[in-house]
Amino acid sequence: MKQWYEEVFENYAESYDKECFTQGTKGEVDFIEQEIGFDKTRRILDIGCGTGRHAVELAVRGYDVTGVDLSKAQLNRAIEKAKTAKVTVNFSQADARQLDFNNEFDLVMIICEGAFSLMETDEMNYQILANARKALKPNGKFILTTLNALFPIFHSTQEFLNEHGLNSKDHHFDILTLRETSVVQMTDDSGEKKTIKCTDRYYMPSEITWYLKTLGFKNIGIFGCPLGAFSRNNALNKDEMEMLVVAENAGA
Repeated sequence: MKQWYEEVFENYAESYDKECFTQGTKGEVDFIEQEIGFDKTRRILDIGCGTGRHAVELAVRGYDVTGVDLSKAQLNRAIEKAKTAKVTVNFSQADARQLDFNNEFDLVMIICEGAFSLMETDEMNYQILANARKALKPNGKFILTTLNALFPIFHSTQEFLNEHGLNSKDHHFDILTLRETSVVQMTDDSGEKKTIKCTDRYYMPSEITWYLKTLGFKNIGIFGCPLGAFSRNNALNKDEMEMLVVAENAGA
């Protein structure tokens, strides 16, 4: 049986690129470049790369990028983008819970809920972070954006999604598990209408810090996450749907 995230992204690549939350790519890549000192020798892994919007932009700027995603449709779109941009990106289909990279990359990133926070259990989400850590070289950098649990505690996510034109309903946020369930009504790239029950895991900043420390990360910073304007100067608050996390691999 397919999980909800497999159904959503089965045939939703072109439509995905039109979503409001995908429109800040260049500004986000500006921040990523700054974090690695504009060093073109750095190898980058994009976990849950989707349609390759960050991976292709980084390749255009001269970086060696590998992108992995579970969705074949998303990857096909990413490959088309790379060809149009006349760049090479090593795209491959893979499950973020089962990656076998080991000590290979200078930067690993998981942006815009690329795999992490979508899984059925906390253990699966944790395994994705563990695989990101394993893929990094010593002192390599990790950049993550994920759902901020402070937001649904203080706000209605239903109202937020309505304001941004995202078609979902029947929201329920469980304050004990920090999981949100909702019903999403969508039309895929072939025009087929679908109704899918989704579940997302929100995280407290303290949880993310603890997870990363237990995995062997250091210099952990958590910031606000405005679309297209990532910065260490943005303080996280209860009004941010997402948080931006930056850390370094402390292990050898």
